[in-house]
Amino acid sequence: MTCYGNHLDIHSETNLASSTCYPWRKSVQLTMTITSEFYQKNAMQFYNSTVGVDAQELYKFFLPLIPDGGHILDAGCGSGRDARAFIDRGYKVTAFDASGTLAAMASKLTGLAVETCLFDEFQTERQFDGVWACASLLHVPYVELAATINHLAGFLVSNGCLYCSFKYGQGEVLRDGRLFTYMDEALLQDLLKPTDLWVLTSWTTHDLRPEKAIEQWLNVILGLKA
Repeated sequence: MTCYGNHLDIHSETNLASSTCYPWRKSVQLTMTITSEFYQKNAMQFYNSTVGVDAQELYKFFLPLIPDGGHILDAGCGSGRDARAFIDRGYKVTAFDASGTLAAMASKLTGLAVETCLFDEFQTERQFDGVWACASLLHVPYVELAATINHLAGFLVSNGCLYCSFKYGQGEVLRDGRLFTYMDEALLQDLLKPTDLWVLTSWTTHDLRPEKAIEQWLNVILGLKA
């Protein structure tokens, strides 16, 4: 295991949750709680900085894979920006977020009953044509990421797809009260080995927010293995 301040080389450690370099990582649940508390405390600032961002560049890869009027699960919906965009395009949407404050804001924006829960807490008997997890799964610790993605994929129809995005690179960073799990193409392939998913397509983009345009993101659309 190699530690660089708040950065960990994840390829060199098989049990990240027990890392002695991370006293804040007493448990995966604690890590998720810390991140959720950040969004609770900074909900208005986060909402204002993201709700007006034009994400059409991302939708154009995902929406052609969803049937007209199809049902999309917005997993970690944040401000509700994307859920609202999907509704405006005629799709049915179910949404949830770990922050109760953001869930309430998203509900007001979209008219949906946005649930407050973590990824692994979400349960429904409904099936979805697509799962949209834009800049949300990157807050899941790497050791839990494969199981979390598999959990969400369990709500897909047989030909459904799952979109997710990560800051580009390798490692985990705890920054300003939030955990970020970085991802690149090689690490993604390793991550998916124990899952029921494979890569339909992936591409890199710069951050859609002008003030953060220097940051690169890995965008991925996953499909269920036959």
